[in-house]
Amino acid sequence: MLVHRHPAAGSWRRRLAAAAAAAALGAALLAGGGTAAADDPGSAPVAVTVDADEGFGTIPGTAYGLNSAVWDAQMNVPQVQDLLQDAHIGMLRYPGGSYGDMYHWQDNTAPGGYVAPGTDFDSFMGTVAKTGAQPILIANYGSGTPQEAADWVRYANVTKGYGAKFWEIGNEIYGNGHYGSGWETDTHADTSPTAYAQNLAQYASAMKAVDPSVKIGAVLTLPGNWPDGVMAAGESADWNHTVIPLIAGKADFVIVHWYPGGSDAAGMLGEPSQLTGELDQLKDQLVRGGAGDLPIALTEVNSNVDEDTQPDALFGADTYLTALQSGVFTVDWWDTHNGPQAISTAPDGATDYQDYGILSSGTCVGQVCEPPLNTPFPTYYAIKMLSELGRPGDQLVGAGTSSALVAAHAVHRADGDLSVMLINKDPAHAAQVALHLDGFTPSGAAATVASYLDRATSVTTSTTDASLPQTLPPYSITTLTLHPAAGSTSPLTAPGAPHVTAADDTSATVAFTPSSGGSVDRYEVYRQNGTSSELLGSSTGGPVTVHNLTPGTTATWNVLARDSAGRLSRPSAPVTVRTGTPANSTCRVSYRLTAGWGNGFNADVNVTNTGPAPITGWTLAFSFPPGTDESVTGFWNAQLAQSGRTVTATPVDWNGTLAANGGNSADFGFTGANSGAYPPPTVFTLNGTVCTTT
Repeated sequence: MLVHRHPAAGSWRRRLAAAAAAAALGAALLAGGGTAAADDPGSAPVAVTVDADEGFGTIPGTAYGLNSAVWDAQMNVPQVQDLLQDAHIGMLRYPGGSYGDMYHWQDNTAPGGYVAPGTDFDSFMGTVAKTGAQPILIANYGSGTPQEAADWVRYANVTKGYGAKFWEIGNEIYGNGHYGSGWETDTHADTSPTAYAQNLAQYASAMKAVDPSVKIGAVLTLPGNWPDGVMAAGESADWNHTVIPLIAGKADFVIVHWYPGGSDAAGMLGEPSQLTGELDQLKDQLVRGGAGDLPIALTEVNSNVDEDTQPDALFGADTYLTALQSGVFTVDWWDTHNGPQAISTAPDGATDYQDYGILSSGTCVGQVCEPPLNTPFPTYYAIKMLSELGRPGDQLVGAGTSSALVAAHAVHRADGDLSVMLINKDPAHAAQVALHLDGFTPSGAAATVASYLDRATSVTTSTTDASLPQTLPPYSITTLTLHPAAGSTSPLTAPGAPHVTAADDTSATVAFTPSSGGSVDRYEVYRQNGTSSELLGSSTGGPVTVHNLTPGTTATWNVLARDSAGRLSRPSAPVTVRTGTPANSTCRVSYRLTAGWGNGFNADVNVTNTGPAPITGWTLAFSFPPGTDESVTGFWNAQLAQSGRTVTATPVDWNGTLAANGGNSADFGFTGANSGAYPPPTVFTLNGTVCTTT
């Protein structure tokens, strides 16, 4: 049974139905066409909540990407081209990972590596053209020159007219040995992050002199992933904090890679939930470094666990959509073909060849051989399932579930339909689900179901009555598409280009372009809040100012237009709103990360009393941001205690008095543990007073 809120029903707070309400529905939604019975039919179904008024932006044409490598002799054969076209691949990356830093496009060579016949640049662009994808090209930073890169731009876009827009400057350059690990070619005398950023400016200048329209990408690393937080001798900042300020105004986008690992399939399948926080922390680093307008490309991703089996397929679908919801403009899976390594068995009993490719290489390890050449692995079908959910131009909207074993993603299609992807991560048990809708009224007609089941060799489609109680099969990816009820949608277009025009510690103003298509009764601003939206304010036209916000917070807002019939338009693109801390508080706090190593970090805190009276005996309180698992494991020059996300610091005997008017400061530090993101606290209170934070 579908539960939905009528679009004309207005209230100051809109919440989606909770799991407890789902138990009383009396029926569950079929989302996958499976016939397996629920393990416990009497238990409450998993609540799947969708908020179509909570928008994450439209799917770009570059969203569903894939890597191609010049050592892959099959990368441009017709059979592979047909498979990529059928999966709706929108971006192809070339010439392949670390080969990008030793590849010379003019003669199709990579000294020190193998280049297969038929993998030259023009052959690759033939595959790009046939599949309808866009290329993203790695300019050789490691052993190349700005002139070589500029000549490639000239050949590609002037001589051949390919219109290649996206160009990365190098691959994983931080792996050039500067921090001890050296897998990436880099022949520069200076291998520091400062040198990389300075040299990138030369590449950008030379390449844009040939074609000003090209977009230049700079290599960064994701917070919580090596070498984030690592510094070489004599350095005071890590790779990102060094590179970002230097590339501001010179690069057009930034590049990160993500191989989260995990000791087993279950751990790996939980990793996508951490990706949002890591990307949010990266965005914060970009803002603080003066490059907050730079888009993010995730140009390599895979799990490192059960690579060519169903668990990795589930991980892949979840990761693509999680990253795209966070605003990443392309997710490029590693790899088209890769080849087998050690043989093992996945939790569902399937053979794992540890092949990172989406297509079989048709080779063997000992007596164990892969399927025939170019046979799709489950990860191929996971990518193919993405276009069953949404295509370029469709809008990603809010979705969530009440179970960690069921992931949900939703898309409001351009034609008005609503599609919901459901991923059952349990290898042995079916999941019963109940779907709750906000901002969308279904027609009640037959719904379309697309399914990819465990160890299947194709995506299947069917139709179902959305009111029938059925289940998600184990280890499955399923997408349900619902049609809107007649007259339930507003003719108004979404308000356009929302942007913050003013913000302080407790208020913010967002402006936008007006809706069209009909008469607007008012514009409403909503804050995304998990799987619900909170109405913050409205206007009959023009910018909306919201007061009484919490200092030091970051939130995502959408603007919607309401028509005279009470129906809401689609949400605008999301806009990030940040509030600061009081500019003239009677205390000041600085917080600085001094080291990181993936699952831990060190931080220094400086506390100053800027008020007119001295303070004897102080308590500094702060909270780690929500959605993280940061914890204090050690401290010095203060006593620290943690309860939940909140930490309190009290002085030791030599720094218990803070003089008036900034006469002295108290400095202390701590060691923290983290898994994934570890963003800094943003609000500090000294004896209850909110401080100015730097």
